[in-house]
Amino acid sequence: MQKRIPFFIALIVALVLPQASGGTVSPLIWGFFGHRLINRLAVYTLPAPLFRFYKAHLSYMEEHAADPDKRRYAVVGEAECHFIDLDQYGDHPDSIRKMLPLRWKDAVEKWSEPALRQHGIGPWNTYRVFLKLQKAFEERDTDRILRCSSELGHYIGDMHVPLHTTRNYNGQLTGQNGIHGLWESRLPELFAESYKLYPAKAVLVNDPQTAVWNIVFESHALLNKVFSAEDSLSKLFPDSKYGFENRGAVVQKVYSTGFSKKYQQAMDNMIEQRMIQAVNFLGNMIYTAWVNAGQPDLSTGVSRKVRVTDSDTLVSPQKALKLRDHE
Repeated sequence: MQKRIPFFIALIVALVLPQASGGTVSPLIWGFFGHRLINRLAVYTLPAPLFRFYKAHLSYMEEHAADPDKRRYAVVGEAECHFIDLDQYGDHPDSIRKMLPLRWKDAVEKWSEPALRQHGIGPWNTYRVFLKLQKAFEERDTDRILRCSSELGHYIGDMHVPLHTTRNYNGQLTGQNGIHGLWESRLPELFAESYKLYPAKAVLVNDPQTAVWNIVFESHALLNKVFSAEDSLSKLFPDSKYGFENRGAVVQKVYSTGFSKKYQQAMDNMIEQRMIQAVNFLGNMIYTAWVNAGQPDLSTGVSRKVRVTDSDTLVSPQKALKLRDHE
């Protein structure tokens, strides 16, 4: 299987990218292409018993990868499940870790649930979905297993994006408006075909809760590079930072190819690295949930149809928060 992976990646890029927007590449690459690709490739990291089950449901894993984003507009409390403003709690990783309890209950006791939701609950929510997946494995509930697996992939993908970990999520606080789309959409749109996405074999995660938080802090640590590179390059492209491209019948203002190429080089493969790390981490978490559940035989699982309005995330009946413009 390992020898077939490079060809497999190329095939996906060839087939999925042109279909993203009626023959043109969708501007929402991470949202559409990225999340689908992460879910798909994660299946190929799994050991034989799990691989057989997920391979048979590969289309579901792909097609429902963006469900959490769709649900943001219909379910109160979903929007804040996709991010966390770590810099709201301090300026240094050590101080932030001290301010934020890993356990949701402890965090609520310390900060109150409304205060936490105001600045995002991504890591707590991601771990909760993992626990829901483990429970679904224990009950051999195949519908819930697929639902939780595909959505776990979405949240894991979001936690690997540096700009999902800061109040300055779109550069609006530093005069760098649009940087979220540049990092998450424009660069993959132009350079995804060159990404070297080679999944590794899934391994057990000893402490899933801590592992999720470690991923978030790794993403947060990349922010300085994300912002400083854009700032430096903007000074070198005073008149050619942006351009215009036809998107179907619409002409849109976009980051120029020249600027994007230089920014891609400055990122030093950051985006593809975060993407393949998301693939591997999803595979690891699915495998761990299955092992923790006693490695159930999924060939005889039960099926219970999950309603579209069902949710396994930390949704809340409280007032909805204002959605962030980049999401």
